[in-house]
Amino acid sequence: MTARIGVVTFPGSLDDRDTQRAIRLAGAEPVALWHKDKDLHQVDAVVLPGGFSYGDYLRAGAISRFSPVMETVIEQAKAGLPVLGICNGFQILTEAHLLPGGMLGNDHLHFICRDQKLRVENADTAWTVDYASGQEIHIPLKNMDGRYVADEYTLDKLEAEGRVVFRYLDFNPNGSLRDIAGITNEAGNVVGLMPHPEHATEPLIGTGRTDGLPFFTSILKKLVNA
Repeated sequence: MTARIGVVTFPGSLDDRDTQRAIRLAGAEPVALWHKDKDLHQVDAVVLPGGFSYGDYLRAGAISRFSPVMETVIEQAKAGLPVLGICNGFQILTEAHLLPGGMLGNDHLHFICRDQKLRVENADTAWTVDYASGQEIHIPLKNMDGRYVADEYTLDKLEAEGRVVFRYLDFNPNGSLRDIAGITNEAGNVVGLMPHPEHATEPLIGTGRTDGLPFFTSILKKLVNA
């Protein structure tokens, strides 16, 4: 049976269709989910895509966190449902307290769009098993509020528990503390990152590489082996 991966569309989502395409390229069935619908339609995993949901009013992700669909996502994520938050999706996950810390405006106060070099720090999550720990990859990055922050206790805990999943290399594009580009929860089923793997799945687009595709093949492997 083909794995079904839901992609939530919020008002202001930009990359939901790109994410659906990446899921299809990996061999799964993308399922469109609407922010007002609590029903996840029996999907095996969920992706919260990038964009500017609700125009980033109040804070990026602060309003979307209260969308009806998030009530179910939060409940099922706590029960083990794999959830990936990309850019705005990462912001929503922190606002929903599925991931610790928060996101602030870039330290240089400008929107940034670039190909970003990352290092894979944790290849054991539901979304990274097709990578190798220490692997260096290039993933497109585009954000205005991408600066990851947390108190020292939380940062030390993330480091000690191996929950920093990706780290910026060569250049910190937004002032994120400890060069953190992505993190996971304690169980490893929820992952959030600022760069956009869905834009690095085909040689003709994005970085010209396919470094983002393993996100979507990883979850297939995890679901098959579950």
